[in-house]
Amino acid sequence: MENLVRIAPAIFVLLWSTGFIGSKLGAPYAEPMVFLTIRFIAVLPFLALIAWWAKTKWPREIGQILHCVVIGALVHGIYLGGVFWAIKQGMPAGASAIVVGLQPVLSAVTAAVLLGERIVPKHWLGLLIGGAGLVLVLGAKLNIDGSGINGLTILAAFLAVLAISVGTVYQKRFVPNTDLLAATIWQYAGAIAVTLPLSFYESWTVMWSGQFIFALGWLVFVLSIGAILLLMFLIRQGAVSQVASLFYLVPVATAIESYFLFGEELTLIQILGMGLVVGAVLLIRSKISLKRAS
Repeated sequence: MENLVRIAPAIFVLLWSTGFIGSKLGAPYAEPMVFLTIRFIAVLPFLALIAWWAKTKWPREIGQILHCVVIGALVHGIYLGGVFWAIKQGMPAGASAIVVGLQPVLSAVTAAVLLGERIVPKHWLGLLIGGAGLVLVLGAKLNIDGSGINGLTILAAFLAVLAISVGTVYQKRFVPNTDLLAATIWQYAGAIAVTLPLSFYESWTVMWSGQFIFALGWLVFVLSIGAILLLMFLIRQGAVSQVASLFYLVPVATAIESYFLFGEELTLIQILGMGLVVGAVLLIRSKISLKRAS
């Protein structure tokens, strides 16, 4: 168990970063809410099989089930819905990952409200540094034709990061001991409750190409099962702010992957902005106070 705790953060960052790549690979072949609905429905039988094999203990209290559904709506439905929609509109995978990289600061603030985790001045400094970094990264392409970075895609990405920030803290506060597999299955039920109704506004035209099937399979098995179970495990092992700070490393991994796979480039100014965003994690992770507010 100790070895898993040590290597889990690195594995999580690597796996989570590929989610943006999978989203971009599959985006040309299905509309975002349709893509997500298929993904969530596809993952349920596999998780149920794993739960049966592991003799999972299912929550009996309706309140625990509802909490899991709410977490799923936030962490999977709204978060992934915002990211997929922004990428479908042309936002670069690397840029969307950088916006989502603000989660550590938002999670720290949310944890202070719901969990009583104490916010110190360096958290606010981290927010300012991260915001400045985003201005450098996104400002150069804002509203430039064909860049995919505009007010709507940025808003969608920010709603996504807000949803996963609140959902992460909500998980720690209200579902700390529910079996991971059982909780995750109910979470995907909550995610479907978000994406399925929204998918009715889309065409449900899916091009079942080899690339789409590969992207769907990767997102189902590697992200929806592997990475999500790792995230839930990490949340239970440490403070929310410490776990959330891992998301600062995701944009770096995604930018490198996007460079090699899609030819996405970052200017010197944008690289500097990324450095500011990533640097904020050093402030947040350094001796974070876990004292309860009185």
